[in-house]
Amino acid sequence: MATNRTFTMIKPGAVRNGHLGAILADITAGGFKIVAMKYTKLSAEKAGEFYAVHKERPFYGELVEFMSSGPIVAAILEKDNAVADFRTLIGATNPADAAEGTIRKKYATSIGENAVHGSDSDENAAIEGSFHFAGTDIFA
Repeated sequence: MATNRTFTMIKPGAVRNGHLGAILADITAGGFKIVAMKYTKLSAEKAGEFYAVHKERPFYGELVEFMSSGPIVAAILEKDNAVADFRTLIGATNPADAAEGTIRKKYATSIGENAVHGSDSDENAAIEGSFHFAGTDIFA
């Protein structure tokens, strides 16, 4: 029986700024098991597809440009109550509002470059995970 899963991406700014290892350490220290992970780079087309839900928002173009600006790490994480617990671990979207000790408080540089993406629901976690990984790429 699978436990709850969520999806994350460590964003280009955090990778570029050398925070990859520290963020992965925070994730595992938070009790999450990494069941799929890859280091990759999104094309502008793929970033636009991933963030299509925001297409009508004023920040969409900037978001797509940023997310395709360098490598990312995509991962599926497993833990009971994974989505909610991961949202707590990463903190508020705006790092200025994020709680002390959260990933975004420690590693984000701005609301636009907020270090990590975390799924906001079980349904989106499944959709986002399957966007990046085939079933054979996931190891429980």
